[in-house]
Amino acid sequence: MRIFSLLLFIVFASSGFVNAQISRQEYINTYKKIAIKEMNRTGIPASITLAQGILESANGNSRLAKKANNHFGIKCHSSWKGKTIYKDDDKKHECFRKYKSAYDSYIDHSNFLTRGHRYSFLFEYKTTDYKKWAKGLKKAGYATSKTYASRLIQIIEDYKLYEYDSGKQTVHSDKKKNSKTKKKSKKRIGHTKEDYAIQLGRVVKETNRVKFIIAKTGDTYPKLTDEFQMLRFELYKYNDVEKGAKIRKGQIVYIQPKRNKAESGQNTYIVKKGDSLWSISQKYAIKLNKLLKRNHLGANDKIKPGKKIILR
Repeated sequence: MRIFSLLLFIVFASSGFVNAQISRQEYINTYKKIAIKEMNRTGIPASITLAQGILESANGNSRLAKKANNHFGIKCHSSWKGKTIYKDDDKKHECFRKYKSAYDSYIDHSNFLTRGHRYSFLFEYKTTDYKKWAKGLKKAGYATSKTYASRLIQIIEDYKLYEYDSGKQTVHSDKKKNSKTKKKSKKRIGHTKEDYAIQLGRVVKETNRVKFIIAKTGDTYPKLTDEFQMLRFELYKYNDVEKGAKIRKGQIVYIQPKRNKAESGQNTYIVKKGDSLWSISQKYAIKLNKLLKRNHLGANDKIKPGKKIILR
């Protein structure tokens, strides 16, 4: 009888009847660190990243997550050169991206949002404003479901994921914790701005809600790219410079995308001797193309001292 039961179990297991499911809390515990790390790198709230991963991958249990490590339901699109997997979605037999690991899926999700023109307005929102981010993702067309934003918000609030956006942690569990564990849960986790600076051996500062560092002697864009574990083009793009550009000591180097306009209250700037449109865009963390457009200027236009530049 025991042998028969064992054989029956093996048959069921091989047929997929025995298939351990990941709980939502287990998913959060597994991926919260990479979500926080990506928040520090790109400015996307960790709560939003986790909630999207939970929703899109069914807590990591979906076919896309298990077979393709795709946790965010990102389709191939014309720019994708990697491996693929096909499944029915809005249409039959649609192409989805396939990754080597879930980690790669999280990185690509961040890159997908930061590079996509239709998502650029999201980065005007504060990292702590998860509601605006959730509604903005729906508005930008990330998903077709009419309830997409409300479902993200519900997940974030049910599991207090918003605490990760400010660097705080509360340990949530499917089981009750003893008082000793609760005391431990008050510790800060992940990369706060201070922790991130210590890890990288640098002081990471912030202006206009965009993180930056001050360059040291010997810094180059490729060197900083490796140090911050970024893609080769990202620092060039974030700082509005061409590939091969040099860095001088004391220069601001942004490690996140700049904003479309200056902070509230910084409406205009009067040009001083030695200023350029690029230096102004760096000073106020404004994308150069947005600064040019707002002032009806071209990339090669000269600006004279005394000229008023509109910042927002």
